[in-house]
Amino acid sequence: MANLGVSKRWVLLLLFVQSQTGHGHDEDAHTLRYTHDTFSAQVGKRNHFVMFYAPWCGHCQRLGPTWEQLAEISNEGDNDIRIAKVDCTIESVLCSEQDVTGYPTLKFYKAGETKGVKFRGTRDLPTLTSFIVDHVGGSSTVEDVPSPPEAVNGLLELTEDTFEKHVSSGHHFVKFYAPWCGHCQKLAPTWDDVANSFRNDDVVSISKIDCTQHRSICGQFDIKGYPTLLWIEDGKKIDKYTGQRTHEELKAYVLMMLGKNADEPSRKSSSTDGLPHAILSLTADSFKQGIEKGLSFVKFFAPWCGHCKRLAPTWEELGKKFFGNDNVNIVKVVKSASRIWKT
Repeated sequence: MANLGVSKRWVLLLLFVQSQTGHGHDEDAHTLRYTHDTFSAQVGKRNHFVMFYAPWCGHCQRLGPTWEQLAEISNEGDNDIRIAKVDCTIESVLCSEQDVTGYPTLKFYKAGETKGVKFRGTRDLPTLTSFIVDHVGGSSTVEDVPSPPEAVNGLLELTEDTFEKHVSSGHHFVKFYAPWCGHCQKLAPTWDDVANSFRNDDVVSISKIDCTQHRSICGQFDIKGYPTLLWIEDGKKIDKYTGQRTHEELKAYVLMMLGKNADEPSRKSSSTDGLPHAILSLTADSFKQGIEKGLSFVKFFAPWCGHCKRLAPTWEELGKKFFGNDNVNIVKVVKSASRIWKT
């Protein structure tokens, strides 16, 4: 009886292992797996929708079941489409040739063509299916033109396709982040609030970009840690924010970079703590009016400038000494008010 009990346990263990092995195999029962050689041989023969992925990628893992469903629907009979996947940790040369810079990257290849059209929609089954229908029946000269990003309560989600054009002109406060980063997760609701605060301001945009998905962009800006908050003007990095990540501090930083510390060029304007300003903060629009009376001593500065930061306490003390003197103005102008530099 004892031996029979052992035998039963072995049978149960064997069945368990087989069930687990079979389950793992079924995960890609319908999806084609391509190597560099099979990709080159098959893609030219018929339409293909290919997922370039990395096994460790969380987004790829979540997409996996949906991609298998899509393959089950499409990879049957004489359908003019094949659903495939390429493991970029193994086929790194192929993925490099196909300009894969983030995971997952989904590309549609029309039969006979080697240049793929990148999918940029929501990764659900109806949207993926609709994308296939549009491209199988469409022209082979479909332009791979990205749609401009749309703001949600003032916050823009940028990608490697939209980033460069979006930040090429104007003022931008950008959060470079990774979804797995705890500090990023903690900052997320505050960043949403900051974006919402400036949602009606057409002078500045508040945005974010996922560095796990768009590594080439983050590499260009030398992002070493998450989150990294950069102030960008006309496509160039101007400053890296290193202050407290509270809504009040972040909002104040944006206003400072825009030169909007004071709504009116008056010493009697109140700060957030209810006290009058000792230093007159001017913008390009208020500069001429602000210095037209009395003698003005003006500090032109940039927030990222080390010498400017060291001078700030001294400048503040100077402002306090002349506070109340209507004949002397102690002024500061942030670098962002670039039109003033020419005066």
